[in-house]
Amino acid sequence: MAGDITLSEKPGESLKKWRSNFEISQTDISNYLKVSPSVISDYESGRRKSPGTLIIKKIVESLLEIDAERGGKKIHAYGSLLNAESSTKSIYSTYEYTLPIQLAKLVNLIEGEIVYKGVEKPLYGFSVVDSQRAILELSSHEFQKLYGWSTDRAMIFTKVSTGKSPMVAIRVTNLKPGAVVLHGLRKEDVEPVAIKMAEVDRIPLVTTTMDLDQIVQLLKKYSQYYARE
Repeated sequence: MAGDITLSEKPGESLKKWRSNFEISQTDISNYLKVSPSVISDYESGRRKSPGTLIIKKIVESLLEIDAERGGKKIHAYGSLLNAESSTKSIYSTYEYTLPIQLAKLVNLIEGEIVYKGVEKPLYGFSVVDSQRAILELSSHEFQKLYGWSTDRAMIFTKVSTGKSPMVAIRVTNLKPGAVVLHGLRKEDVEPVAIKMAEVDRIPLVTTTMDLDQIVQLLKKYSQYYARE
């Protein structure tokens, strides 16, 4: 975590990503560090000079300590993610963004339909997952490894019939994606219970019928050419 923030071209964005992943507010961190919330806000927005390694270390420690005080769910989930066996057979493609893409932009690029808007977050990557293989072959701990380095990502599930199975798999894990895309379905094909589960976890739910290779190409192209606009 500290290395990701320190080595990032945009450390403020990376800091915000990890704080969001741990579901910890700027106020919580500032209270822990005994600084003004505006200090954390300024670091994340880039208004303040990038924090040095000592400050980053303290911020990372605050995230871990606060999560531990809350039961350590995020720490345990990330630990399982790092220790899980290889799940590459279930992953068609995965990609990390240096700068995030907004949900509306992603939906536009893949010609998607929003089934449930949920709570929109900046998306720092995407994973294209073989839904059938992931659900049949992966344990809950292995499933969490599909998130890559950030849970604030679009999880694009292929080979889905109603959308229910991927949402069930997400429902029973501690880590939640920034958005779920059901590939090969239209909005009206999604089973109501899948939508209900998205509502419970407040996860944006999207469908698309665009060619899968085209989706991957467009989303990678966005990172390479448009992320700095």
